[in-house]
Amino acid sequence: METTTERVSIHRPPRLAHRAQYWALRGIIRGLGALNWTRATDAGARLGALGYRPLGIRRRVVERQVAAAFPELTHEDVMRLSRASFEHLGRVAVEAALLPKIGKRGVLDLVERVAGWEIMERALAMDRGVIAVTGHVGNWELGGAYLAARGVPIDVVVRRMGNPLFDAYLNGTRLRLGMTVVYENEAVRRTTRALRVGRAVALLADQGLLHLASTYVPFFGRPAKTPRGPAVFALRWNVPMVFGAALRQPDGRFHVRFEEIAVEDTGDRERDVDRMVARYTELLEQCVRRHPEQYFWQHRRWKRQPADTPPELRDPAAA
Repeated sequence: METTTERVSIHRPPRLAHRAQYWALRGIIRGLGALNWTRATDAGARLGALGYRPLGIRRRVVERQVAAAFPELTHEDVMRLSRASFEHLGRVAVEAALLPKIGKRGVLDLVERVAGWEIMERALAMDRGVIAVTGHVGNWELGGAYLAARGVPIDVVVRRMGNPLFDAYLNGTRLRLGMTVVYENEAVRRTTRALRVGRAVALLADQGLLHLASTYVPFFGRPAKTPRGPAVFALRWNVPMVFGAALRQPDGRFHVRFEEIAVEDTGDRERDVDRMVARYTELLEQCVRRHPEQYFWQHRRWKRQPADTPPELRDPAAA
C-alpha cells in the first residue's frame, strides 16, 4: 500500500508524538488488512469498545447525551446504547482505513439497498452542481465513497485533524476512492468553483465549521449550533440540495438513502436559510432515532447554545 505522503501533502511538520501515534495506527491497519472484511470490522468494534470501558474516553459525555435524547430509556439501556456507539465508531474507523483495499467495486458491493437514487440523478441532471449534506451517522466516509464509485464527481469538505500524519493518511484514502478533499478554510472559494462545473459538494452538517456561519436549530428538542453553509450555497447559486446517509444493517452491509431538500428563495434569505438548516437537521435526527447507536455521540452536539436557552434544554454533557 502506498503511503499517503505520496499523494497528500502534510500541512505542518509532525512532532515525535504524532509519528509514534501514526506508526502505531499503521501497524494496526496492516494487521487488520490481513483479515477478511467482517473479521476486520469486528476487531474494530472490539477496539472501539475499549474507549467505553476500561478507558472511559468521553464515556460520560456519551451517556449524558444519549439519556437526554432518549429520556424514556433506563440507565441500563443508556449504557448499552452508549457502548454500542463506541463499537460502531471503531467499525467506522477501520472501514474508513480499509476502503481503498476493497476499491470502488467493493464499496458498491457493501451497499445492499439504495432509496432515492433518482433524487440524486435529477439533481445532477440539472448541471448546476449539487450540495450533498449528511451528518456523523452510519458510515459517512462510505457515503462519500459510494457517490464517487457511482461516478459522481464529488468534493468533500473536511476539518484538519490534529495529527498531520493522520490527516494526510485519511485524505489519501479519500483521494484513492475518487473524492476530492477540500479543507474548511477553503470551502467558500472552492465550493463556488466546484458548483460552477457541475460537481457535487458534500458537507457534514452537525458540527460547526470554523469558516462557515452557523445558526441554532432544534436537535432532539434542544437548540444546537448548526452550519448554515450548505443552505447558503444552495440558495446563492440556485443549486439542488440532497440529504444522504449510509446506515449499517445487522449483516454488516449498508442501506443508503437520499432525500431532497427544497431550495426555495422567497426573498427572505435569513428565513429561507433557517428553514433549510432545520430541515436537514430534522432528516438527520430521523436517521439517529432509527439507528441511535450509529451516531457520533462522542461529540458534544449541544456545547454551543443561545444565551437564553432554558436550563432544562441546556447542554446535558456540561452538567
